Amino acid sequence: MAKNIIETIYEDEVLLAVNKPAAISVGVDRFGKETLPDMLQNQRKNDTKLYIVHPLDREASGIIILAKNADAQKKMSLLFDAGGVKMTYLALVNSAGDEKSGIIDEPLAEDPRHQQKMRIDPKIGRAATTKWQKLANFGVISLLAVEPITHIPHQIRVHLQHCGMGLVIDPRYGQDEPIMLSSFKHGYRLAKYAEEKPLIERLTLCAYQLEIENYKDGEKLILAAPLEKKFKATIKMLAKYNRDGEKAFENQEIFGKLLNGEKLG
Repeated sequence: MAKNIIETIYEDEVLLAVNKPAAISVGVDRFGKETLPDMLQNQRKNDTKLYIVHPLDREASGIIILAKNADAQKKMSLLFDAGGVKMTYLALVNSAGDEKSGIIDEPLAEDPRHQQKMRIDPKIGRAATTKWQKLANFGVISLLAVEPITHIPHQIRVHLQHCGMGLVIDPRYGQDEPIMLSSFKHGYRLAKYAEEKPLIERLTLCAYQLEIENYKDGEKLILAAPLEKKFKATIKMLAKYNRDGEKAFENQEIFGKLLNGEKLG
């Protein structure tokens, strides 16, 4: 079906970068649904096995790279572990307050009380570090650029929640209420008998940009994934109907780049 076509962002002899839609698992799907590698193989109509290089939450959208052979997967995974790959995520969070940036350095471990969840655990947790920068303050909601220095499952979600900047929508770690235009547009009116539709109702986190140091001939490879339709529409509405308009962005040039799916630099 056309709606399941996965956009290719970059491809060469060993790597494939795609824009993963939300609600698609990169590994074994707990609901028994088709995984990203399976979907790509079916879509591309070839027998080339694809290997996942790094994690991306099922509920999140955005850029992810896959290797075309086991050797490339191993090399790229080691590069991730060594800090040679920088991932930049966009996160719509509950207001980040007055701070413009920060570093979260809290160890993470599996939560024994809740299956498939992580928690802050200073005793047995693995070291985990997340950098964040505020891109826009829309009032009750902020837009952050988030860079995980380590790559532990659910790291961004748990770290931001721990610091009081939880994702606006995150059924697993926070709230699952959708974002509605009526919640922030002053004077919002709905036509008689009409029913308001959510701007977005899924996890408000996407992997936007990926940078690989010295990928080929010492050159850096920088790739960006165009925003998923609802995520993009939500940012546009938040920028339009907050009290500061587009000035809510710390750098208004960033706003245009996000809408056009351009590299942030």
